[in-house]
Amino acid sequence: MKFSYAMLPDYPLAESLESIRLADELGFHACYAADETWHKDLWLLFAAAAGRTSRIRLGPSVSPVTLREPTLIAQALATLDELSGGRAEGVLSSGNFGLLAQYRIDWARTRPLTRVKEALHVMRTFLDEGALTYEGEFFSYDGLFTFARPVQDRLPLKLGAMRGPRSFEAAGELSDGCHHALSYTREAYDYAVRHIRAGAERAGKDWRALDIGAWVVFATGPDSALAKEAARSMVGIYASSMPEEQLRRNGVDPADLKPVIDAIAAGDLARGIELTPPEIADRLSVAGTPEECREKIERDIAPSGVNHMICAITDRTLVKTFTGRDLEGAADVDTQLRLIAERVMPGFG
Repeated sequence: MKFSYAMLPDYPLAESLESIRLADELGFHACYAADETWHKDLWLLFAAAAGRTSRIRLGPSVSPVTLREPTLIAQALATLDELSGGRAEGVLSSGNFGLLAQYRIDWARTRPLTRVKEALHVMRTFLDEGALTYEGEFFSYDGLFTFARPVQDRLPLKLGAMRGPRSFEAAGELSDGCHHALSYTREAYDYAVRHIRAGAERAGKDWRALDIGAWVVFATGPDSALAKEAARSMVGIYASSMPEEQLRRNGVDPADLKPVIDAIAAGDLARGIELTPPEIADRLSVAGTPEECREKIERDIAPSGVNHMICAITDRTLVKTFTGRDLEGAADVDTQLRLIAERVMPGFG
């Protein structure tokens, strides 16, 4: 089981660079960041981080092909790969539906999965061959070429997926893996892995060789209650992007979250947090002491075939940035990275 650090690049950049350097030192597999207008630019951040690290892999999770032209994502990945000595990888999706709405893009009219599959083909060809002639439904090129070449023989490209089943199967069939965001139950991961496996087997691939990642809201620290409160502060924000089918696979009735989602949609984050029941927050996060977090991963996530934990660490600074709440005593990012490395990661092969 690999462990990675998923960050929202909303901290002072010097702090983010130090956290990435620490994650590298502690043996984390990768550092991923959201590629969204809401945050600081991950490409510039990771270009700087590449020169300060030696092992950790770097890349977007996820990069939105609805907003970013796929050959430009490929160009950026190839450049980052050279800067890092072959440590770049990308995770693609159609994009955050809330962000797309702010661009006045109706995601339901974009044929999101078809667009992502086409973008994946475009990027794979452009990265592998450095040139592209293609006539597609969404993207077309006539002799486009680039001198931005990756160091790796095959720079990994994966898909981010939540709803399924077609997106899970597409990831298994067409890409190097799937990062499944915001699920926490055995039922949810059994469902995802079953469809990832079906897609892989359709393509004649060994599904166990794919990167099957669990991207989870994560908060830990010596004080279990504080860690769980940090997670609760963010659960509603993330849950508002979860499809109803996914909520049900995680044991949550969508009606129970509707008041929370309505408050957040209206911009009242404080009310949204207040309305988030602790039991739902516990269900939709991995939070508590390191031992509690390890137990939840061992019980509910790892048995399904997931081989990669992607910890979207929530700390005092992030909660304050997003919600204005100050959770004094909650562990900061660097403390949590150390606790994961020392007391969670050793429990897994």
